[in-house]
Amino acid sequence: MEEQLKTGTTTVAMVCKDGVVLAADKRATAGSMVVDKRADKTHIITDDIAVTIAGSVSDAQLIIKLIRAELKLKEVRTNKRCTAKEAANLLGGILYGNLRRMSMYPGIAHFLMGAKDADGVHLYDLFPDGSVTKIRDFVSSGSGSVFAYGVLETQYRQDMSVSDGVKLAVKCVNTALQRDTYSGNGIDVVVVTDKEIKRVMAKEVEINLEAR
Repeated sequence: MEEQLKTGTTTVAMVCKDGVVLAADKRATAGSMVVDKRADKTHIITDDIAVTIAGSVSDAQLIIKLIRAELKLKEVRTNKRCTAKEAANLLGGILYGNLRRMSMYPGIAHFLMGAKDADGVHLYDLFPDGSVTKIRDFVSSGSGSVFAYGVLETQYRQDMSVSDGVKLAVKCVNTALQRDTYSGNGIDVVVVTDKEIKRVMAKEVEINLEAR
């Protein structure tokens, strides 16, 4: 039951002049209980694609396995890598079917995808209903997104570099950590540029109280 009900998160993604920044917290919850303090919510899918996840962990984990397999299969069949748009549409189709299948538990998983191809670096918002939206500035998902958007709306600039974007993403997630009960325990940051995909931060945050 807990595996089915793990929800709550803060993910942030933004387009910078030299790449895309993806960030997320590390807490997974079942209702009001913290069940995992080291949850991985940023995933490098291939050498060209990275995603963040929000929603039901069991659904997100299965979908990640499916999209990895489908992308590899398509590459073998066509002898070429998928474009960012093809990968986003493929993932959107999986999400569409996931939400509409008959189940006792509704399949809810929200992905933010950063991808690179011959045309550059791209950012997509893949909503649980299967819709695919290309993002040209920034986007956030999860229970802490309302706090992250407050920071993004006031401090994001389209001409900012990836290094500045990483700092802003950390600030967004940290703001959510301070106010959102369902977000916490650390920050992961992944950067997508036209040359590579790299994890630039994986920081855990622990709070220990001792009586004196």
